[in-house]
Amino acid sequence: MKCKICASEDTRVVDSRPADDGTSIRRRRECDGCGRRFTTYEREEVGPAYVQKRDGTLQAFDPNRVRSSILKACEKRTVPLQTVDALVSAVEQQVTQRPNAQVKTSDIGEMVMEGLRGIDEVAYVRFASVYRQFKDIEAFREELDELLKPKGKLKNKPGPKDTTRKKSDIKWS
Repeated sequence: MKCKICASEDTRVVDSRPADDGTSIRRRRECDGCGRRFTTYEREEVGPAYVQKRDGTLQAFDPNRVRSSILKACEKRTVPLQTVDALVSAVEQQVTQRPNAQVKTSDIGEMVMEGLRGIDEVAYVRFASVYRQFKDIEAFREELDELLKPKGKLKNKPGPKDTTRKKSDIKWS
């Protein structure tokens, strides 16, 4: 590995460990020429994945496009960039691990929506409104109703003014 500071090719690995995303190896290196240390990341090279667009054309998968669409959905929301990057990495990993080198844009959109649903509901609705191309307010309402359905939460939960229910009236799902 060539040193970026002095361009010497005499470098050695000081430390090696898996990176945070689990798909690459982080290596700390030291240059024998200038003594400076730097970090490199090694990742397995996989064949290119192709995205089949709605019109049938194929395009190389670009995680930066996924990232930019997620960032647009998360605009002015308190979603950390690390969370966005983790979602992009998860989508990229799912796409590249498929046995077929082609993936439909609809599959990528569903992966992103599933991830956003657990991260930020407003970002989820924003992404869904663009991705699903709602034709009218009723289609948008149906998506909101689906989002608001409780999943594994307490049903028939008493409201702040409703204190007449007993513990035995509450149903768990």
